[in-house]
Amino acid sequence: MDFGLVLQTDPPASRVVSLMQRAERNGFRHGWTFDSAVLWQEPFVIYSQILEHTRKLTVGPMVTNPGTRAWEVTASAFATLNDMFGNRTICGIGRGDSAMRVAGRRPNTLAGVSAAMKVIRALAAGEEADLGGGTVVRFPWVKPGARLPVWMAAYGPKALRMAGEEADGFILQLADLQLTEYMVGVVKDAARAAGRDPSEVAVCVAAPAYVTADDSPAALAHAREQCRWFGGMVGNHVADLVARYGEHSDAVPRALTDYIKAREGYDYAHHGRSGNPDTQFVPDEIVDRFCVVGPLEKHIEKLNALRELGVDQFAVYDMHDAQEEVIDAYGQKVIPAVGS
Repeated sequence: MDFGLVLQTDPPASRVVSLMQRAERNGFRHGWTFDSAVLWQEPFVIYSQILEHTRKLTVGPMVTNPGTRAWEVTASAFATLNDMFGNRTICGIGRGDSAMRVAGRRPNTLAGVSAAMKVIRALAAGEEADLGGGTVVRFPWVKPGARLPVWMAAYGPKALRMAGEEADGFILQLADLQLTEYMVGVVKDAARAAGRDPSEVAVCVAAPAYVTADDSPAALAHAREQCRWFGGMVGNHVADLVARYGEHSDAVPRALTDYIKAREGYDYAHHGRSGNPDTQFVPDEIVDRFCVVGPLEKHIEKLNALRELGVDQFAVYDMHDAQEEVIDAYGQKVIPAVGS
């Protein structure tokens, strides 16, 4: 199993770069960031610094979207970084939650995500792409051998199928074993039905990880509070699914719908941050299911179970009060035990 680190691009950018360097030293192979232009600093500027100050780390957004930048601009940013640093970027993409809503717009349609994936991947590889209306363009400066993997974030049935049919990888932002098994199955079945080799669709599970010294009630309570924000973030996507398919639809697993009944609102000013006051509706059970919390042996146990379900990468959301400690603990104990 591969490992990634996920950060928000809070200032100072130098700290983001430093944490990514620390992650690479500890055996992480991917460095991911949020991409929401109003809430955080511009990630592509910071990617250049991360790439300059690391040797092998692959970097990219978790996730960008088709609506905040013109597709050719996104592709050009990736292609430029790859030309400078040697195919060390990856494009995570989705409909756009915080990035679009904070700017007063609705998340993108799946049709828009599909079209954007094709254009961004093609242009970054030096191929022609139709920007719409018959306008076909190509970057003349892209060198032979350039490539850009495009991984798609998904929860709902249509998005899961599209990830299997079209994306190079599938990003699932939760670490629940039951839901992972179900959703990976949908993605792989869709790939197979589309005539693809399912093994060629990489699977990335992304979730907060918090290492405790023991499994005492006090230690676990603190870890849960540091990670409870994640259930609220996932709840935004679940609320969209419930609005679309209905609370009791077979299209949305009960494990996702039940816990958001107490959800009363969401302020993006606290998005993705520990102590988010809008996430107190998230019960301890959901934190334990969606995240990886507890002593190191519990992390190793859960990650081995995820690997058995076909997960190729675990990406650690590192937004809490023990950022360095988790990176180091994973480097010293978890990655040697679970990584390949």
